[in-house]
Amino acid sequence: MATEKQMIKIYLYSRFERFWHWVQAALIVALLITGFEVHGAYTLLGFQRAAEIHNFLGLSWLVLFAFIVFWLFTTGEWKQYIPTTRKLFDVVQYYCVDIFKGKPHPVQKCKDAKHNPLQRLTYLGLSALLLPLQMATGLLYYSYNNWEAWGIAGYLDLGVLAVVHTALAFLLLTFLVVHVYMTTTGHKISSHVTAMCCGWEEVEEGAKIEEWEKS
Repeated sequence: MATEKQMIKIYLYSRFERFWHWVQAALIVALLITGFEVHGAYTLLGFQRAAEIHNFLGLSWLVLFAFIVFWLFTTGEWKQYIPTTRKLFDVVQYYCVDIFKGKPHPVQKCKDAKHNPLQRLTYLGLSALLLPLQMATGLLYYSYNNWEAWGIAGYLDLGVLAVVHTALAFLLLTFLVVHVYMTTTGHKISSHVTAMCCGWEEVEEGAKIEEWEKS
């Protein structure tokens, strides 16, 4: 008979970390809803109102993102996103196969290593590539009337910019759906969401912390 795992709680997520996580999530969802309405997918608020709200939320997100980047570098939390391939394939196999067999996660969380190798690569790509591109294309679209004054009117096409911005939005939506699913893969279905609400994460007692996770 298998013995039940003993779990302990460790404090992983600070107040500001939880704040920006939930606010950014809310902004992204609201931007997706208003953005798709602007593109004519449905009618909820009306085009003009949806466009105004979308622009306001986009600028608000830009300000929040600047604070997040500042926080990451001043607190040293940027180290959490350093990519590694160590145990990467073990983690991929876990989520594809082993999780359905009830096997333990191959990488244990700790204060200095909140993200497993797969999360590190995903979050780094999101934070350093997808989100900046989404914000940049949105800001350029928003400032279209200033292109001529800035001397960039001959180098950009509004239609192409709109397609790129929308394609990035679908990628962001895909990430959001997968991310929500991944929050249910803890030892309890609500474990990860609870941790991001209160800051305390439950981990297996006595689990070995690999040296690379401490660095």
